[in-house]
Amino acid sequence: MNILIGLVRGAALSLALVAAATVTAAAEVRVAVAANFADPAKEIGAAFETATEHRVVFSFASTGQLFIQIAAGAPFDVFLAADRERPARAVADGLGDPDHRFTYARGRLALFSREPGLVTGPDVLERDDIGRLAIANPQTAPYGAAAIQVLVGLGQFDRYEDRLVRGTSIAQTYQFVATGNARLGFVAVSQIAGNDDGSRWPVPESLHDPIAQDAVLLSAAADREAALSFLDFLKDPRTAAILATYGYAPGG
Repeated sequence: MNILIGLVRGAALSLALVAAATVTAAAEVRVAVAANFADPAKEIGAAFETATEHRVVFSFASTGQLFIQIAAGAPFDVFLAADRERPARAVADGLGDPDHRFTYARGRLALFSREPGLVTGPDVLERDDIGRLAIANPQTAPYGAAAIQVLVGLGQFDRYEDRLVRGTSIAQTYQFVATGNARLGFVAVSQIAGNDDGSRWPVPESLHDPIAQDAVLLSAAADREAALSFLDFLKDPRTAAILATYGYAPGG
């Protein structure tokens, strides 16, 4: 009887240790995310939590604001930027791990109008009644720089140079078009992927440099293994499927 009791107690102790190890293995991953990627990040985070039992805590802001916070010592484990420059600077400044920096998504550009039937292709840019054309600031926003490349490539830059309305971000650019302050604009596909309102032309990626968004493991990561697990999940087919629904292409 004593032997039996001892075996039962031993089995119970083993199960308790396994349960404790499982709880210990689950960790929190703190991720700084560019605001333009907020919605897909939330969906990716939920899928990651289901797959791994880790918990993800997101902080959303502009890429520039997040970089300033990271440089000031903000407690983040992973940085998902809207460009490649800030993660590269994080690595150069010793804030990021050079062996764990990669492109997690590529943004897509679209020529968009809230007017149904107006945009059927690039030929709409040849019309004389378009008025102002909205783009993101090409000096600070990758989508704006890409829009300029498209206009130059299509031979339309001179036509619109004096009629460009520059948003401080791609979010403001979309608002210019959505509110009618500009009849036409180059916006992110992710901003219009969820509805069929208006009219749009998805710009071929061959007309501009890739709009790459990089991720990097931060040197100050509290739980490196959990953070790496999240970064690995960004390369998972489940993440690729989520990216597609929001108008992003995988990093590749």
